[in-house]
Parts: sequence; C-alpha cells; structure tokens
Amino acid sequence: MKVTFLGTGTSQGIPVIGSDHPVCLSNNHKDKRLRVSVLVEWDDYAYVVDCGPDFRQQMLRANCHKIDGIVFTHEHADHTSGLDDIRPFYFRQGDIPFYAHKRVLGELAKRFNYIFTTEDKYPGVPSVIQHEIKNEAFLLGNLNVIPINGYHHKLQVFGFRFGDFAYLTDMKTVDETEMKKLDGVKVLVVNALREKEHISHFNLKEALAFIEKIKPETAYLTHISHYLGFHDVVQQSLPENVYLAYDNLQIEL
Repeated sequence: MKVTFLGTGTSQGIPVIGSDHPVCLSNNHKDKRLRVSVLVEWDDYAYVVDCGPDFRQQMLRANCHKIDGIVFTHEHADHTSGLDDIRPFYFRQGDIPFYAHKRVLGELAKRFNYIFTTEDKYPGVPSVIQHEIKNEAFLLGNLNVIPINGYHHKLQVFGFRFGDFAYLTDMKTVDETEMKKLDGVKVLVVNALREKEHISHFNLKEALAFIEKIKPETAYLTHISHYLGFHDVVQQSLPENVYLAYDNLQIEL
C-alpha cells in the first residue's frame, strides 16, 4: 500500500492569503500546505479521501491518472469543494463512486445539484455513484475499510482504517469503542491543528496523547495550521515515532 499526502493544511491552507505570519512567509516547501487529503493506493486500486478546493492541483502534482472513488470524512468545504474537478476522471472512466455518510451525501447533493441530478443534465457535467457509509466495514476494491466514528465539535465525522493504515482528520473526540478499531494499526494519521486548544480539532498535546493511547508503530500529524510553527522546528520536538506530514509525502506499508 502506498499513501500520498495530497494536502496537509487547515481550511485556509498555508500560506494564508494576505498573512505576514513567519510560517506563511517561509521558503521551505514543507511549510506550504494545501487543504487536507490523501491518496491511498494498493494493488491496482486508487482512492482519494476528501476532495477539497485544491483537488485539481493535487491530482496534477501527484501525476494521478485514475481514481476508483472518493471517500468523504465529512461535508465541510475544505474537504468537498473541489468536486467539479472530477470531470477529467469522469470523461475517461465514467461515473465516479462516492462513499459518505447519508448526511454528507445529502449536503453534497444540495451544493452540487447539477452533478447529482439525473434529469436534463448539462453536457459535460460528471455523474456519480452514491454509496452510503454506515458505522460498519465496507468494501473498497478488494479491501475491507473500517470507519472510525468521531466528532468535530458536535459534527459527526468518519476516519478510516485501510488495513494497517488509519486516517483520522478533523477529530476532537473519539470514544473508547471506536478507538478499539485501531488496535494493532501500524501507521496512524491524526489532525494536530496548533498548540493552543481548539473547539473542534485536536491540538498538538491532544494528538500526541491520542497517539500514545493507540500505540502505532509510526504516526503522522496533518490538518496543520501555520500557528503550529515551522515544520523543521516542530519536528525536532516530537517523539521519535511521530512525524509532521507534509504535502506530497509518500509512505509505503
């Protein structure tokens, strides 16, 4: 299995438009972060988790020529607003499978009615195949994927376990029952927005405490704000098996 971090930034990305914060002015490519997403590939399958406003740029940068579907954690704009850019895949492959909570599919159908409608579609508009995710394992290609239910403040969100790899973003609380689904995971990705506490995201301290509970072999932090600090400085302060993810980082399991 290969995982590509398509984006590792928070909802505004880094640099933030108009910001003179030192991290936003950094020349280090690891401090430049598109909106959060990953590409997960195994055998001949390729699935994207979330489809934010940087989707087109991310697909070009990753040289991605085909996707077997898009899996959504939740409906917020930084995770969904790139949907119009699935068109090149649709033109080559046909209808694109979407996997999401029933609520999320409903929200997407409102925002992107022209994609979801089945009547009198405008020429060139993509079409999708909807798959509702419940809090139970579901099949992607030849792999059973396990949803991890959590909360982003009061909003339900899903993380996902793909075999030995688990991806949780925009989490603030995860109950013990859901944590048990992560037993034995080798690589864990969790959000770590900043050092200061936040109402709907793990801060750095909470992310590290969560990692300590799960005890993966390796952990990566994502959904990072410029307020967390410079990549190279923060990395030096982390436990030896914990890493700051950065855009276009690839890991293999």
